[in-house]
Amino acid sequence: MAPLRFQDDGGDLQMKTRILGRTGAAISEIGFGAWQIGGSWGDVSEEDGKRALDAALDSGVTFIDTADVYGDGRSEKIIAAVLKERGGEKPFVATKAGRRLNPHVADGYTGANIEAFIDRSLENLGVEALDLVQLHCPPTDVYYRPQFFGALDQLKAKGKIRHYGVSVERVEEALKAIEYPGVATVQIIYNVFRQRPHDLFFAEARKKNVGIIIRVPLASGLLSGKIGRDTAFAADDHRSFNRHGEAFDVGETFAGVPFEAALEAVEELRALVPADVPMAQFALRWILEQEAVSVVIPGARNAGQAQSNAAASALPPIGGAAREAIAALYQRLIKVHVHQRW
Repeated sequence: MAPLRFQDDGGDLQMKTRILGRTGAAISEIGFGAWQIGGSWGDVSEEDGKRALDAALDSGVTFIDTADVYGDGRSEKIIAAVLKERGGEKPFVATKAGRRLNPHVADGYTGANIEAFIDRSLENLGVEALDLVQLHCPPTDVYYRPQFFGALDQLKAKGKIRHYGVSVERVEEALKAIEYPGVATVQIIYNVFRQRPHDLFFAEARKKNVGIIIRVPLASGLLSGKIGRDTAFAADDHRSFNRHGEAFDVGETFAGVPFEAALEAVEELRALVPADVPMAQFALRWILEQEAVSVVIPGARNAGQAQSNAAASALPPIGGAAREAIAALYQRLIKVHVHQRW
């Protein structure tokens, strides 16, 4: 597949592609995370969400990640509307299922329940089959129930899903998940503040040709360098209401790093970022140094953010000295807070 191209104020830049593990799909290495256009990030209007997605697609993005609970289906419906209006070749769209369970417990993960969630996503997205459905951070016990993964194989055989994978909170869950031959992808948090996945998991996933989707790449915006101690977040923004894991796993908010410790690390990181490169692009480029990574899925609240995220694909590799400094920063300021927890 030829590299995709896009126009930016800086001229003609190149979006690189990677293979999404055993799915065989060639996708842009920068994707579009559609949580922000669904909800839990403050006020993002439907029109802003559509413009952000359009900008990402215009910038060469060919992978979109969403979930059925993002705005109770709002994110999926926005994606469907944008793709219908654009027409032409469709990008690869991954969604997630499972978090609609109430209570969200392992026993709720049955073939019948997941099929009902899949049917709802098929309708929301306006498609006959889902490119990829991911279990949405299920309880750890689910990974020890082979009969449930057999049910996913049956849904694939029925033609409702083309591939299935998992979105995990912990490295241990990821390692357990890839024991199942039907698991084509794993979505996991990995960024400058969450480095544990590259210790073991990436190598194991590569051995089994499992695609790796990286979420929370900017630590909920901290690694953009634009958040400070005085930054105010809306009441319906998870960076306000989930600081301590009140609503879901705290690792999804600021990557689980205590706010003050994270700000200190960001200030040290700032000195390593080239003057002409936004910190967010630098942080995305750092992730892409890992060949095991298939795609990184930063979110965007507007078109400008989407375009800037996509431009990270064209950055040159980060020098060895900077990589070593980032590793040392993690060891000194961040590791104690997150490494063994996730």
